[in-house]
Formats: sequence, structure tokens, C-alpha cells
Amino acid sequence: MKNKNLNLRPWQSEARIKCLNWLTKINKNKNFVINAAPGAGKTICAAVIANDLIEKELINRVIIIAPRAEVVRQWAEEFKFITGRNIMKVTGTDIDVKDYGIDLCVTWSSIQNLNDEFKKVCENYNTLIICDEHHHAAISAAWGDNADSAFVNSKYSIILTGTPIRSDGKETVWLAFDDKGQINHPQDGTYSLSYGKSVDLGYCRPVTFHRHEGNFSVKVAGETIANVSSQNVQKIAKPLKKLKGLQKATDYYKLACIPQYEDDQVTPNLKSYQSSMIKWGINKLDKIRNLIPNAGGLIIAPNIEVARYMCDIIEILEKEKPSLVHSKIPNADKHIESFRHSKKRWMVSVAMVSEGVDIKRLRLLIYLPNAQTELFFRQAIGRVVRSLGDDDHSSAYVIMPSHRIFDQFAKSVEKEMKHIKKQDTTVNKIKKCPECAHECKVFDKECSECGHQFTKPNRQLINCSNCGKENEIDAENCVHCGESLKEEFSIHLNRAERQGAIIRGMNLNEREISISEKFGPSLRNDILSSGNEVLIDLIKRLPDEASSKLVELCNKHENIN
Repeated sequence: MKNKNLNLRPWQSEARIKCLNWLTKINKNKNFVINAAPGAGKTICAAVIANDLIEKELINRVIIIAPRAEVVRQWAEEFKFITGRNIMKVTGTDIDVKDYGIDLCVTWSSIQNLNDEFKKVCENYNTLIICDEHHHAAISAAWGDNADSAFVNSKYSIILTGTPIRSDGKETVWLAFDDKGQINHPQDGTYSLSYGKSVDLGYCRPVTFHRHEGNFSVKVAGETIANVSSQNVQKIAKPLKKLKGLQKATDYYKLACIPQYEDDQVTPNLKSYQSSMIKWGINKLDKIRNLIPNAGGLIIAPNIEVARYMCDIIEILEKEKPSLVHSKIPNADKHIESFRHSKKRWMVSVAMVSEGVDIKRLRLLIYLPNAQTELFFRQAIGRVVRSLGDDDHSSAYVIMPSHRIFDQFAKSVEKEMKHIKKQDTTVNKIKKCPECAHECKVFDKECSECGHQFTKPNRQLINCSNCGKENEIDAENCVHCGESLKEEFSIHLNRAERQGAIIRGMNLNEREISISEKFGPSLRNDILSSGNEVLIDLIKRLPDEASSKLVELCNKHENIN
């Protein structure tokens, strides 16, 4: 049975009206484009439009194309929820699609071997094609050419995308492009909603990018030949030009992706670069779960070996085995579905949860992929920005290597952030009970409403090399003796630490971030209780992580006077 009491978001209603007008009245061509940020609600919007066309008897079949089997499953659920119609899921090549007379949801890869069958469906029925993640359909490429051939006789198509321009610059089927490689589809046939606007409207969560610096030593035959950071390569040995593969061996990002083990070559080194990223992630996820008790973290690893390695690190630190998904794991999509409905903290993936997969509780991403394209970057960010509703005051966090390419992508995303959604100022003082959702004080040991016992966070600590005493993972200096806590590591990695952040277009260094995290919440509360409307409006728009900038400006003004 279809859902008759669905409340659409304003943008979905606007896109619905514009699409129906384009397809049924203006009718210049059969393609309508919805270019909206990941998490904004494209799936619901397209399903509602499909239902409208069915009720108007303008179509009698729907074929949905999605990137993966797991996304096909999600589409089938959403489509039936909206339309009340069953849909056949086609994720392989051994299914007869021509005789059942029902709607179809298919993977891009299945089109190639079932091309003739899909073509016959479009010939025999008035068919609407819903094309999800359209960037897969490149011209003169297998998926694009097969889609163009299979659905040439469809009546309408709705093209859905959050990343419309391919990283390789190739054009995609069914769309016109200008001489600069930009989509030149008619405005009347397009509805756009940027990520920045989605955040401003509360559909998506704002994201903060934390850059993680590493300092690596490269050794040959036990001799250190170079020290490598994200900023430079310091060569030490003289006969470096004679060494083959030196440039590859001193590539900062490749070094950041190399797992490090103890002497047994089995046990993960808990002082490795990846381990330091995970420790930061654990601490941040603990804080997020005060507001979203079932919040989860996602790690995107460059390959299966590193994915397993990072799983082992999490299991040692968290005492909980994370979900691991990659192409060689049987029924990987079922593992993703299980994680979606669980309260498990971590999922580790190799290029399987980067696009289309909707797990709303994800709030933190540790980003260490093989791909280094902006399209993949934006798709990955989309996994952690989805909102849980009007009372969701959380932010999304990305922990990524301090790397010029990723910095560039992050700044590109931040340019869209024109407005900052005002946040609930109580979020730093409360935590929600995972059993009854009652708001408790952040330091409460049990819920006053239902008696639930809160689990004490497993704090990530480092030992001072000078006095041996413990300190928080984010401390710059030992609180006991003042010694620097920049850890030294053996073999490949000398040091790993967070190196500032990119927040709302501001490039903040680590000192500014540390000051903000320490004093930001109390500064915010003081200003909110001051009664000064100008300052109150300012602090509501300023993220806690950037409050050190406000302190800096105040001190500068005081010195001038």
C-alpha cells in the first residue's frame, strides 16, 4: 500500500512541479535532471514523480538504474513505500525481465548482458527510466553505451546526480555539454540543490575536515635516506639518484597507506599513522554519540590488506570487531544492511560504501582511499552528512591525510557553505540515553528516566616519553612535565598528529583548533547569556572549532586601544 501522508521537503515539492511541467507540458525532450547533494532526498523525490506519472496514466512501467546491489535493495524499499508497487530487483544476468509485467530496479552492470530485454520492455510499455548516479553512464564507455541502447525507446527519464561532472572529464549520455565540459541542459529541465544550501535548510549536516599530518622516514638497508612530510621530502643520503623507484618510495600519500606491524609482522603497530587516525576517530565518535547514541564511523581504506589491518587496530582499541566489507567478502551487501540496523560503532570498507548507500547514522569518516578524485571524495563525504531530522544538531567529521589534493577538494566543498545553520547551544552539556532518548547531563553515569547505565568511553591516551605519565591523545604537551608529545616512531613513521582543519572556508592551524576545542563551548555559553543580540547572532553562526578566531580578534582590538 502506498504512503498517502508523506510530507515532502520544500525543495522536493518544487522539483516535483518543475519536472512534471517539463515532461508533460514543455516537453522539449524526455530527460529531467535533479542535481542535488547526497542525503538531500533525491530517491523519495523521484519515486513521488514516478507515482504522479503512473496516476496520470502517462506511464505504466518504471525501470530504475542504480550503482550497486545494496542500492538496488534500498530503492526497492523506498519505491514500494511511495507507490505501493512491487519492483523486481535485477542485480545479475540470469533473470528473465520481459514476462513479469512489473517495474524493475537494476544495477548498471546488469544492463550489458540484458540489453535486448530492457529494450523490449521500453518498446512494449510507456516506460520511465530513473537513472541514479548518472556519472556512471559515460559516452563511448560500456555502461553509457549500453544504457543509451537499452533505453532509447523509453518515454521519460529522470536523471539523478549529486556529482554530475566525471573526474575524467568524459561526457555522459542523454545530456548536452558546453565547450568547457559543463552540463548544458535547459534550465527548465533541471532542478539543482547544492550541498551548502542543503546544510542551510537542515537536510544535510555540516562537515568539518581534520587534516592528519605524518612524518615518515624512508630507510634502505637500515640507513635513513629521506624524511617525508606532506610539505616536503628531506633527502639525507647522497647517492639517492642511483636508487631505483626513489620517487615512489618517498611519495607522502603512499607512505600514509602502508600498514606497520610489530616484529612478528602480524600484530598491528598501535603507534602507526593509521592507528593515530583511528585513535582520533574513536575520541570524536565518543563525543558524537552523546547526541546520536547509535552514531557510527566509516573507514574507507585503499586496499583489502589495509582494511583488515585497520579492523584489527579497532578491535584492539575498542574491544569490538568492526564490520568489514570489500569485493571478496561473500554477501557483502548483507553485511552493510546489518550494520545499518545495528548500533555497531565502525564499518571498514574498500570502495563499497562510497556512493548511493544510505546509512543515516554515519557521522564520522576516516578517509584513506585508493582513488584521489573529487567525484569519489564528494561521494564519500555524502555518506556522513545525512540528517536524522529537525532535532539532529550533530556535525559530520572527516579525518583525512594532510594532502594537497584532499585539501583542494575540501575547500571546494566549503565554498558552497554560504550560510551556517544555527545549532542548539545545549549540545555540549547533554547526552541522549540510547534506550529512552531522555536528555541527561554529559557526566551522568545513569539515565534518570529509565536507569540505563552509561558506558564509560574508552579514552585514547599517550604516554609522555619524559615522565611516562598518561595524557589525552589530543594534548600537545605533557600536562605533568610540559614535555612535547609529538611521538617518534621507528622504521617508516616518525610522527603522526592532526594538523589543523578546514572549517567554513577558514584554514585553521592546529593551535587554533586546540584552543577552540578547549574554550569554545564555555565562550559560547557566556556570550549567549550576555543578552547582546549582535554577539549572540555572531556566535550562533560560528562553529565551536573556529572560536579561537573570535578570541584573536578581541585581543587584537584590545591591544589597539
